Amino acid sequence: MSLTNTTLGAAKAAADTSLTVAAATGFAAGNIVRIGDELYQVTKGYVAGSLTVPVGVEKGGTVAVAHPSGAQVTVGAATDWAQQTAPQTTPQFPIAGRAKVITEYSADGAIALPPAGGDALAVISGTAHTGMTLAVPTKDLNGSKLGILNLTAAAHVVTIAGGMGGGALVTATFDTTGRGYFELIAYNEIWYAQNFSGTLTSFDVALS
Repeated sequence: MSLTNTTLGAAKAAADTSLTVAAATGFAAGNIVRIGDELYQVTKGYVAGSLTVPVGVEKGGTVAVAHPSGAQVTVGAATDWAQQTAPQTTPQFPIAGRAKVITEYSADGAIALPPAGGDALAVISGTAHTGMTLAVPTKDLNGSKLGILNLTAAAHVVTIAGGMGGGALVTATFDTTGRGYFELIAYNEIWYAQNFSGTLTSFDVALS
């Protein structure tokens, strides 16, 4: 067997004990499900082929959080996973490696800042134009990286407070025909765009 990807067919609240998925492929009692940084195990009550999937308590010390409709869902047998645990507690300035928090967004709103001493990945999964905002990084985020990618091809727009590099580049617009990724790094309360200056016409993300 191998891992299978689908999406949430409906939003999941942190306290929910079942998932609504878009496709049932790969789901079976005992299989492991991952949504963002959260891991579950499908319980014995699951009916094969059903799009409603009962799940037990979070595995590996992960913490239950809400997930939007359309969020990426990965499922497979326990033996298919190279790692069945995911970090949830982010220590201040960890010595052995940096933690990375993954968050999906399917509606207009604010992108969460990375944890102090850690990095973050923002995944924009809305099926239509999504307008996102990003606040000025706080002083304790020096060196923290924030990657932003569009899971769905749409003209998603990210408006960055203060501008990239503290200058005039304040928006990033994703291409409607493909998927792109760009990365920012925080230092001294400024977001710096890596390897970008001006509007890029040959890349999936245009900065302006």
